[in-house]
Amino acid sequence: MVATITDIRVPADAFPLGRILQSHPQVEIELERLVPTREGIIPLFWVESENEAAVEETLADDPLVEEIVELTRTPARLLYSVTWSPDVDALVRVFVDLDIDVLNARGTANIWRFRLQFWEREQLSQFQRRCHEKDLPFELLRVYNPKTPPEAGPLTVEQKDVLVTAYEGGYWDIPRKINQRELAERVGVSDNSMSQRLRRGAKIAVAELLYGNDRQ
Repeated sequence: MVATITDIRVPADAFPLGRILQSHPQVEIELERLVPTREGIIPLFWVESENEAAVEETLADDPLVEEIVELTRTPARLLYSVTWSPDVDALVRVFVDLDIDVLNARGTANIWRFRLQFWEREQLSQFQRRCHEKDLPFELLRVYNPKTPPEAGPLTVEQKDVLVTAYEGGYWDIPRKINQRELAERVGVSDNSMSQRLRRGAKIAVAELLYGNDRQ
């Protein structure tokens, strides 16, 4: 199985963070990850703004936002987590329902760019159909396949993240300190994606350890 990577561009009003910040055109946001939970959807995102109080007030006033938490502060930007209600609509719901990996996303009050990963071509077709059905405008900028399939090359960033999180969380301890569902919630993917990443990542890590350059 070879992943397909796409770059897309959408109007800001097709994405909740874009709509929220249309009154702050000077603000830039970088989405870190989307975390689906039983209670709702939690985006983690960096905000670059000279008026953080106004941004937080705008976020708090949005009816979809149930909670705002400041996670990390640097001299240049802030990392927030926001709990969206299960009623969050449009593009976010499509991402979550189809289990699409959001590798990177950055935007302003006007436009958002996303880099998305699809594990199957049919998943990309479903994404296009769902966007059409929901009248979600998007521009497909680029479609390509990574040169090396995940099974045949070194660990991807996502696989390493999963293995590190599993190790540090005690997934392989006896008894286990965290289960697969809890790992998936912590990383921000579905149970199915977590299972696939654990299997692929563990296979590559073991092959590298046992065989090195002769793993083929």
